[in-house]
Amino acid sequence: MTLNSATDAELPLYQGVAMADIVLVMSAEVAAEARHALLAEDVIGFDTESKPTFNKGEVSSGPHLIQLATATRVYLFPVGRLPEQHGLKAILESQRILKVGFGLGSDLAQLRSRLHIEPQNILDLSRALRSKVRNQSLGAKSAVAQYFGQRLQKSKRTTTSNWANPRLTERQILYAANDAQVALRVYRAALLANPRLSAST
Repeated sequence: MTLNSATDAELPLYQGVAMADIVLVMSAEVAAEARHALLAEDVIGFDTESKPTFNKGEVSSGPHLIQLATATRVYLFPVGRLPEQHGLKAILESQRILKVGFGLGSDLAQLRSRLHIEPQNILDLSRALRSKVRNQSLGAKSAVAQYFGQRLQKSKRTTTSNWANPRLTERQILYAANDAQVALRVYRAALLANPRLSAST
């Protein structure tokens, strides 16, 4: 059975980040640790989560969670419980560090409007890795199948859960961490095939 002939259900499950490698940033000490680790990287995985809106005309109050990933750690920043925002702003606005993620349009808009952060050096993989066959945007699930031959689980129940909750569940934490780190892993794999991948908002 080839990858092209395999259905999504037949692919082996993608093994994501472990709970032991996820850091919740909710104290000044941990924020300093996260800032030091992330500013030392040249490329990091990036994503945000927001409490969903269900009513017509309702405006999102997100982002409620910001995820930044290295190859070995994922740092989760709960916006409502951040001890300080300066470190996060320095990382996201760094011209040197490349931030990679999937479908970042609304994430960037919310960061600008709510937190007054202007993210720099962004690579949206959904655009950069468009399908050559149909010229369609490539999502995280499709990218994991294409580059790793594995199946990325994306639970709609978790996607639409309350990301503003002060106490995130283990399921939410793992989901959010994987969203950021899988982007970094896909980027590394795609870079081998196309060394000319460049930053683009």
